[in-house]
Amino acid sequence: MKTHVKGRLMPALLILLAGCAGLPEAVRELPPAAGAVELVDVPFYAQDRYQCGPAALTTVLEAGGADVSLQDITRKVFIPGRKGSLQLEMLAATRTSGRLPYLIDGTLSALHAELRAGRPVVVLQNLGVAAVPRWHYAVVVGIDIADESIILRSGTERRRITPIRLFLRTWARGDFWGVTALRPGQLPAGVDRERYFAAVAGLEQAGMPAEAALGWAAALERWPQHPTALFGLANAHLASGDNVAAERGYRELLELAPGLAVARNNLAFALARQGRHDEALQQVERALAATDDVDLVRVLAETKDEILSLAD
Repeated sequence: MKTHVKGRLMPALLILLAGCAGLPEAVRELPPAAGAVELVDVPFYAQDRYQCGPAALTTVLEAGGADVSLQDITRKVFIPGRKGSLQLEMLAATRTSGRLPYLIDGTLSALHAELRAGRPVVVLQNLGVAAVPRWHYAVVVGIDIADESIILRSGTERRRITPIRLFLRTWARGDFWGVTALRPGQLPAGVDRERYFAAVAGLEQAGMPAEAALGWAAALERWPQHPTALFGLANAHLASGDNVAAERGYRELLELAPGLAVARNNLAFALARQGRHDEALQQVERALAATDDVDLVRVLAETKDEILSLAD
């Protein structure tokens, strides 16, 4: 009996209860009591011209235990026509390397917290001026508040010591963009819930269900029974072929939100893949009765047609 259903799964990102929080632009000063921190064992890759993106990302990924090479990361992120790397490519390459890219708050406090947790941070700087930008990726490996300095892996320098005020000026021109690479299942030191959910959903969309499942499980430990995390974990189970665990997850979510039609759509998939076509069709009908969203109704109709074809 055929039980494979190819129809459209609704991703967890659709039920994020709020949009991704914007990164704050205000940079808070840290008191001297915050102390100095430096990750001395972070690797270093001297950057060839225009290769700061691949070198910085490889540094952070390797520091987090990912099995990567500079050559592989260069192929993924370097764009010859632009003579550099775009942020989107940097984030995508982090995911395909088995790590979760998390955009930190653009503050000294956030940098300090990640370093204290043992994670270096890739930052985007503009070393030129607004009219003539000179974009550059570097890796923050240390902060010494008392000495008012930032320690970077940058360019051809393994340990570039930069005054904090100068660093902040160049970082501000890059909109305080900074990203750390989390092992799946880790939470960042200063976690923004919606931003973390969006990051894990990115793993789901990148076709990495096992890694996404670890991320959603960590989210549920921090925010028990949160609908987005429940939905995401069930989706990850379904994508991994664990239909029983997926069914259990969707049912737990529907106990909290019975009118969530997207969850019923995906529950129908989990049931159909177990050969339980009648139960799957019942879930589709309940979902259709619970929504008047035109796009979702179309998806549910497609799901119903496919299940009927399998049941014949």
